[in-house]
Amino acid sequence: MKLVRFGEAGRERPGLIDSKGQVRDLSGLVPDIAGATLSATSLERIRQTDPETLPLAPAGQRLGACVGQVRNFIAIGLNYADHAAETGAPIPAEPIVFNKAPSCIVGPNDDVVIPRGSQKTDWEVELALVIGERASYVGANEAMNYVAGYCVCNDVSEREYQLERGGTWTKGKGCPTFGPLGPWLVTADEVPDPQNLSMWLDVNGERVQAGSTKTMIFTVAQIVSYVSHFMILEPGDVITTGTPPGVGMGMKPQRFLKAGDVMSLGIEGLGEQRQRCVAFEGPAVDTSRSWKGD
Repeated sequence: MKLVRFGEAGRERPGLIDSKGQVRDLSGLVPDIAGATLSATSLERIRQTDPETLPLAPAGQRLGACVGQVRNFIAIGLNYADHAAETGAPIPAEPIVFNKAPSCIVGPNDDVVIPRGSQKTDWEVELALVIGERASYVGANEAMNYVAGYCVCNDVSEREYQLERGGTWTKGKGCPTFGPLGPWLVTADEVPDPQNLSMWLDVNGERVQAGSTKTMIFTVAQIVSYVSHFMILEPGDVITTGTPPGVGMGMKPQRFLKAGDVMSLGIEGLGEQRQRCVAFEGPAVDTSRSWKGD
């Protein structure tokens, strides 16, 4: 199944894509594509429902993020061997885990806001997985039983904040609009091999990323198992699993996003996204000092 959330931001309704590519309204069956709705039992109930019996969503509706009410938005860094090579970083011995703020999640075609004062906002097409069952200390051999499905993620990143300001990567990863998800959540039964998916990203029509999940260092199963040893994963939690080469930081000379740029990206079988970059609207402030109150 392809599950979606449609409608204006903050008031999205649950839906699914029927065999004709139309959005059907699921709100009479489930409250949202979130939390307990993503359990195996709930998904099977949806699967047994004839889409033709569901009302059509109004035409032209905005697509929101394909999963709502996300509690944990977790990311894995440097998880593609070819991306690690382009950045000059060694292959990690264990997954590099960091957080993206759930508040950064937006729809697949919503605008991406360049943060105030940013000079190094970058793009990253990634395979994201959505947890369907509560997971704690699960083994890699059973980890796939806890995955509800997969979607496209653009792990938008501000490289100065991430790498040049000290501390953790998190502050360069969770700015508003830095987490487009969707267009839809494809249930795990329709993605038999998440380690064999082609992926791409264009900036202003130029192909900058072209890769495959084949080059992931740690597989989806290994990632779910690993993260579950450090925190409890709940239904609706999102883990985005790293990016292939072609990011702006890795170019020579480096290249970063500016207002007016357009990103288009997609993953085989999981759909496509398109975002326009816009400038932050507000007074100019030196963000390296303003938090100190001076």
